[in-house]
Order: sequence, then C-alpha cells, then structure tokens
Amino acid sequence: MRVLLLSAYEAVSHRYWSESLMAQLDEVSWTLLSLPPRHFAWRIRGNPLSWMLKEHDTLSQSFDVVLATSMVDLATLVGLFPHLGRAKKIAYFHENQFAYPESSDQMPQVEAKMVNLYTALAADSVVFNSAYNRDSFIDGARAFLKKMPENLPAAKPLEALRERAMVLPVPIGGSSEPCHQPAFKKTVPQRIVWNHRWEYDKNPDDFFTVLFALSDAGVAFELAVLGQRFRQVPAIFAEAEQRLAKHIVAWGPQPEEAYRELLDSVGIVVSTTWHEFQGLAIMEAAQRGALPLVPDRLCFPALYPPAYRYDGSREGLYDRLSAWLTDPAVRPERLDTTAWEWPAWREAYRQLLMSST
Repeated sequence: MRVLLLSAYEAVSHRYWSESLMAQLDEVSWTLLSLPPRHFAWRIRGNPLSWMLKEHDTLSQSFDVVLATSMVDLATLVGLFPHLGRAKKIAYFHENQFAYPESSDQMPQVEAKMVNLYTALAADSVVFNSAYNRDSFIDGARAFLKKMPENLPAAKPLEALRERAMVLPVPIGGSSEPCHQPAFKKTVPQRIVWNHRWEYDKNPDDFFTVLFALSDAGVAFELAVLGQRFRQVPAIFAEAEQRLAKHIVAWGPQPEEAYRELLDSVGIVVSTTWHEFQGLAIMEAAQRGALPLVPDRLCFPALYPPAYRYDGSREGLYDRLSAWLTDPAVRPERLDTTAWEWPAWREAYRQLLMSST
C-alpha cells in the first residue's frame, strides 16, 4: 500500500505523530511531504502551491491513500492534481482553527478556518485526536458560517460530518522507547515542570502568578521550565526567571537526552492552557511518572480523572498545587497511561488506512 502523508505546518507534535505512525506501520510504503512551522498565514493558504512547485514529480505519482493534516488545503491540492482524488483521502485534525483563542493584536484567521473546513469536506474520512477537537470544530464551523452573507443550510452536512468522524488520538510511546516509568527513576516530588510552548495561548500568566504566590508563602518547590521557545515570548517569562530564580533547576529548551532526564525527575506537570486538543506534553510527562494537574476544560475532562484536575482558576490551581507540595498524603497515585500508548491504537490506525472508502 502506498500512502502519501502530507503535513503542511509540521509543528513538534505533528512531526512526532508522523514519525511514530510511519515507524509503527512499517509495512506501508510511505511518502512524506512536510513544510516548516513558520509564516503561518502564508503556509496554510499556500501549501498546495509550494508543493506543486517543489514536489511536482512526487505528487504526480499514484497513491492508494492520501493522509493529510488539517492544515493541508486538500481541496485545492486535489484540484491541481486530479488523479489524487482517486485515492482514499483522510484528513487528520491535530487542531482546528475555530477553537483557537485569538489575541487582541491578532487578525481573525478566516483563511485558516476555511482551509480546515474545505479539507474536512473534501476528505473521504475525517479523524480528530479528541472528541473535544471534533465538537469544537463542528460547533465553531456552524457559528462561523452563520456570519456569511447568505443564510447557508450548513447544519445538516456538518452534523453528518460529526457523526461519521472518527476519534483517534496521537498515541505516545513508540516501539523503540519505554512506555513506562523505569524502575530506577529518581523523582523529585516537589519539582514542577512547564514543558509547553512559550506562547500566550498556553496561559503562562496563570502558571507563574500561582508560583509567585507559592514562593511568597514560603512553599518549597523546584521548577523546570522547558518547552519550545520562539522569538517573541510573553513578558511573564522574563519576570518569572528573575522572581523564581531560587527555585529554577532548568530554564529553556533542552537537548533531547537532557529533556528526557528532566522529565524522569519531575514530580508534577501543570497545564493552565486556554488552547489544547490533546496535550502531548502533559501526556508525555505523565507517562514518565509526573503527576498531571490540568484545568477542568477543553479536552482534559475526557482524559483525566477528577483527582488530576482543578477548576481552571488561579485560586483552584494554588489550592491544589499547595496541597500536593506540602502534604504528600493528598497526592493521587501515579496515572496509568497505557490507554494512550501505541499498542492500544496501532490496529485502529492500520484499519483506517487499509479499509476501503
């Protein structure tokens, strides 16, 4: 079976998914085309043109399946290469632009939303990494289309899409990496990790504000601030590096081996995000033994039992985190992550590719 895998904006989580998918289903003949995760507005609208000009010979070949991420303009690509329309077309949604929180200085991403929508409608099969992603996409698209000049009858086809869509998460733990915490792992129970992107939608203000308060109250903890950093970073990071200096054991992106070692040492991984469709960074840390503490919103209620969630407020985070740091008896048990790992999902992915349309 020949599969063309298209990733139009290959962020870290998207690359992890594509690489692990190809490794797990090595009986498939894969052809991967990807584009770097920069110049978002140009990338999401221009990816068919970029590939047409750079990869014309590859795209002119025949494939049994075209598997495209949601940022691929699948409808335009099939228009430029009509023979690809004869392949089974699958759209995989790591995210959707309808649920993305827009900052005050950001223009609404109308083009990106339309690409998401056209790609879903052009695909034979649509797959989301979480039910929250699916539902926020459908609900967001319905609200978005109501703003169009004509009163379009969009509800019925969108609800039909919801019914036929599949939910397949990005699995963690490939065949060559450990799926469980090693027996020799030396956890520092009071070590907290931030391993998310350094961007406003991950809501670092709540995270660091709570840590400022804990530090001022004399609560003992260590802090590792990891994750992906960009040229423009929310101002709270510079403030936190100064105010929390006595707590910091690591600051900034780390080489892969150092990152893994740090994850193996942390006791708690926290999310304060306003924007998450699955949360691989949290899952990865939890898999390696950290206790996840996530807000009671977005995709998290479906993934984490109540013992690992707080109410989403700064006050709620402070109360739960303070209790975990000062009274080990109130901490929950380590979370079992086997349901998130590749052995639980390999056959579902195989069936997705192998089944006829």
